[in-house]
Amino acid sequence: MVGIKAGHFDRITLVGIGLIGSSVAHMVRQKGLAGHIAVTSRSQESLDTACRLGIADSVTLDQCEAVTGADLVMICSPVSTYGAIMETIAPSLKTGAIVTDVGSVKQKVMLLIEKNIPRNVSWISSHPIAGTEESGPESGFSELFKNKWCILTPSKKSKNKDIKLLKNFWKKLGSVVDVMDAKKHDYVLSITSHMPHLIAYNIANTALTIKKKKDHNIIKYSAGGLRDFTRIAASNPIMWRDIFIQNRENTSEMIDE
Repeated sequence: MVGIKAGHFDRITLVGIGLIGSSVAHMVRQKGLAGHIAVTSRSQESLDTACRLGIADSVTLDQCEAVTGADLVMICSPVSTYGAIMETIAPSLKTGAIVTDVGSVKQKVMLLIEKNIPRNVSWISSHPIAGTEESGPESGFSELFKNKWCILTPSKKSKNKDIKLLKNFWKKLGSVVDVMDAKKHDYVLSITSHMPHLIAYNIANTALTIKKKKDHNIIKYSAGGLRDFTRIAASNPIMWRDIFIQNRENTSEMIDE
C-alpha cells in the first residue's frame, strides 16, 4: 500500500459492479489510483461487461480469489448481502487491508461486518451520496462523484491512518468528504434521501394502480412532476427494499413528522 498523500492502492477489489462500483472503477482508471482493479460479481454477464468496458484488470465469480492481496476491498452490493460476503471473504483478506462499502444505511449493517472482520483489517464504512436511477455496470461514469458528498462512518475496527487514506481516496474520486457516526448518518439520510424515494415509489405505484382499475391510460398525461417521481422510482428496487428495512425506525419517525 502506497502513502496516504498519494491516495493510491496497489490492488483494489470491487465486490459488485453496478452503478457505483463501475463509476469507482472508471475514476480509478482515469486517475491512476490503483495498480490493479479486481472485480467479482454473482453474474458472469456483469463481469464480461466490466471487461468489455475496460474497467477491470481481472474478474472472477470467486469472492475469495478476488480479495486476495487487495489493499482496498469495496463492497458495492445491496446491504442484505453484507453478512454473507464478509463470512466468505474474511479468511482471504490481507493483513493491513481496508474494507469499505457504498451502502446508504449504516447503523445495523456495520455490525454485520464488525462481527466477521479480522482483527488486523480496518473496517471503514463509506456512503457516496451520488447516483442515478440506472443500474448495472454500463450505467457507471467517471463524473458521478464530482462535488458530491461522501460520508465516512468509521467503526471500532477503523485505524486513524486508514481513515485518512480512505478520505483522501474519495477526494481523488471527486467527492466532498465528511465523517460522522452511523446513528447520525441514518437519521439525516432518512429525510434527505430515503423518504423521497419512499414517496416516489408510492406515487408511481398509485398512478399505475389507478390506471389498471380505471382502465384509462392516465400516464400519458404525465406532467413534469410525475415524470420526476417516476424517474426516482425507477431506481433499483432490491437496493431500496433493503435500505427501508434496515432504516425503518428513522423512516417511520419521518413519516410521523
